[in-house]
Amino acid sequence: MIGAIAGDIIGSVYEADPIKTKSFPLFHPSCEFTDDTVLTIAIASSILTGESYLSSVRKFARRHPDAGYGQTFYQWMRRPEREPQPYNSWGNGSAMRVSPVGFAFSDEDEVLRQARMTAEITHNHPEGIKGAEATALAVFLARTQRDKSLIRDRIIRSFGYDLNRTLDEIRPSYSFDVSCQGTVPEAIIAFLESDSYEDAIRNAISLGGDSDTLACITGGIAEAFYGGVPQPIMNKAEQELTEDLREVVAAFRAKYL
Repeated sequence: MIGAIAGDIIGSVYEADPIKTKSFPLFHPSCEFTDDTVLTIAIASSILTGESYLSSVRKFARRHPDAGYGQTFYQWMRRPEREPQPYNSWGNGSAMRVSPVGFAFSDEDEVLRQARMTAEITHNHPEGIKGAEATALAVFLARTQRDKSLIRDRIIRSFGYDLNRTLDEIRPSYSFDVSCQGTVPEAIIAFLESDSYEDAIRNAISLGGDSDTLACITGGIAEAFYGGVPQPIMNKAEQELTEDLREVVAAFRAKYL
C-alpha cells in the first residue's frame, strides 16, 4: 500500500493548484501526507489487528485531525457516539483508503466483501460502495493477474465504468471532482496507460483533478501490477510519515507484501 501513500504525498501539492502536464518534480518541497494516507493506514491497521474498520478509521483520524478531511467526515469522526451512522456519501474517500484490501485478501469475493465493509462505515451510497469495490478489485487483479486487458474488461463488466477513453481525451476538460464516479475510472485509466509506477503517478496528476486522491488510487493499483515501488520513492514517502504511521506500513508490508 506504500504505492497509494506515495501517490497521495506526491499529489498533495497539486490538489489546490492542478496541473495538466506529466513534467513536474516528483517530490515538491511542500509535499505532505493527507487524509488519504491516514485512512489507508487505518484500514491496513484494522486488517492487521482485527479491530473494526469503523473503530480504526476513527482512531487514526482523531490521532491526525489536521490531515485535510472533508467537513462531513470530520463531523462524523468527532461525534461522541461509539458507532456513528454513515452519511450516504458518494465521494472518492471510500476508494482512496481501500487499497490494503486488494493486497491482504486472496479470494475475489472476499476482496469485494471487505471493500464494501470499508466503505459502508461512511460511504454507504451505491456509488461510494462501487468506487471502493472497483478500486480494491483492480488492486487484487493487478497483483494476481498482471494483465491490463483483463483488468480493464473486468472493471467495465462488473461496474460499468467507461475505461475506453484515453488520458489525452480526458485531460482537456477534466477538473476537480470529489465523486467516486468522477475519480475512480480516471485513476484506473491513468494506471492502464502507464509503463511504470512513476509513470502511472505522473499520468494521474497530469489530469488536473483531485490530484492526491487520483494518485493515491492509481498508486495502489500500479504498485500491485509493477511488483512494488522504486526504492527511492518508497524511502522518501516513508520519511514523510509519522512514527505511528510508519509502524503500520512496516507491519503490513512484512505480512502481506
